[in-house]
Amino acid sequence: MESSEYFVDEALLQRVPKWRNYYAAKLGFRNHWYPVRLSSELGEGQVIAATLCGVELLLKRVDGVVFALRDRCIHRGVKFSDKVECYTRDTITCWYHGFTYRWGDGVLTDILASPSSKAIGKRKVDSYPVEEAKGLIFVYMGDQGATPQPLSEDVPPGFLDDDMVIHSARYDVGSNWRVGAENGFDGLHVYIHRTSPLLASTQRSLPIGHATESGKIFLQEEDGKPKGVLDPFEHHVSLWEGKIGGEVVVKGTKRMTGNNPNRTTGASMWLPGCLRVDNFPDEGLFIYEWYVPETADTHNYVITIGKRLTSEADKAAFEHEFWSRWKPISFEGFNNQDIEARVGLQKFYKDDVAWLDEGLIEGDAPLIAWRELCHRHNRGVQKPEDVR
Repeated sequence: MESSEYFVDEALLQRVPKWRNYYAAKLGFRNHWYPVRLSSELGEGQVIAATLCGVELLLKRVDGVVFALRDRCIHRGVKFSDKVECYTRDTITCWYHGFTYRWGDGVLTDILASPSSKAIGKRKVDSYPVEEAKGLIFVYMGDQGATPQPLSEDVPPGFLDDDMVIHSARYDVGSNWRVGAENGFDGLHVYIHRTSPLLASTQRSLPIGHATESGKIFLQEEDGKPKGVLDPFEHHVSLWEGKIGGEVVVKGTKRMTGNNPNRTTGASMWLPGCLRVDNFPDEGLFIYEWYVPETADTHNYVITIGKRLTSEADKAAFEHEFWSRWKPISFEGFNNQDIEARVGLQKFYKDDVAWLDEGLIEGDAPLIAWRELCHRHNRGVQKPEDVR
């Protein structure tokens, strides 16, 4: 990717003072944890590539532990992944001149073509902290040598709980991560889901939108805890009919279970870019979905579904339910509509000026709150010089 795609006009930043850091974060935020791959995608001894915040990475699992290095030799800048050479389990060797680096810390341990070089042991390729949790591989895209914040500060509440059983899938999406995040948290976008097969499968309600007085939002900004914007749906005034000139042209799906409409109870967005949806796709389930920055025009869409379980029998039943029902009906019969919307949004928002030309309305207040929270609490904006 050319560096011009990362460029942000400084003059435009001054026009969005309350969320300029968010506006500048085409490539996401530094010094945060992001899930880059599913644990199931990386077997013992396997090497796979990933891109995070514009930086190309290589991952390897050694004795069960995952390590991450930058996919670029410090000597002449070629990519290790062009021809992966791992002569020992704990090192990777550049195919061009034999520069060899340790997976654990990136230190240059040997140069096969120049074994007496003084650079050996004194130079290193960038390495990144890695943690695995709930079947996801998290990488800390941060300053070299810095001590990462706890993973618990970069995931929504409840995700790491011992009794929260998680199943996941991920998809590559052709839009900026911010477009993905705002699509997920946009309370008005339920309109696009009115044709989803999920509605019939779960016999659930889904309005076509919300009245303008809807949505008393709350902020979580306490030190040492995840930072997020909460939009509890108990404050929403749902709209079930869409009218043009007073004539009903579109209807939502309204079903009742007992005395209560069977629908989602709340959504929240958390730094560095994860949506939590409660009681979705059905009651007692939780969706956690990440919009992981890859390039200025793409993001890694990691969707997880959780349920609080303790018995092994219940866990096995939930796993079967995930593969047979929720992945095809929810992830690929509901969230696929979100992917389509993001690709459409990207055509507009890829132009920096578009963020200033948008025509937001009252129902978009949670999105503005999200942008402003990101501005206040991010730990750094990923910049072009962090990618070069």
